[in-house]
Amino acid sequence: ADLLEQPERHLPSAPVVLSVVPTQTGVVTGVDVRAVGMAVVGLGGGRARTTDRIDPAVGLSEVAALGEAVGADRPLAMVHARNDSDAEAAARALRAAYTVGNATQHGRESSPVVLRRIAGA
Repeated sequence: ADLLEQPERHLPSAPVVLSVVPTQTGVVTGVDVRAVGMAVVGLGGGRARTTDRIDPAVGLSEVAALGEAVGADRPLAMVHARNDSDAEAAARALRAAYTVGNATQHGRESSPVVLRRIAGA
């Protein structure tokens, strides 16, 4: 019942944990979620084929959301990997999957919530 609150009590820990800092400070303006998922598969946290084993120790945590400010003090995500090369590969994939810009580039800040009202017929 407390898996989400205390995952360390239920899941094994990966030997390598890497903070993935974006190449620039700003706001997440886009995310290729498929690429993020494939980064997890590359770590061994998902299956490319039905016969692949899943490693419950690897994956991502603290994943930045669309519209969230990121930078040196707030990474894109934390990578949990079995080795340094897998962690670095996942970090490269995450940086490629995220688009980071300034706050006015994000649709919610630059576009009105309601574009126009249409009268009923």
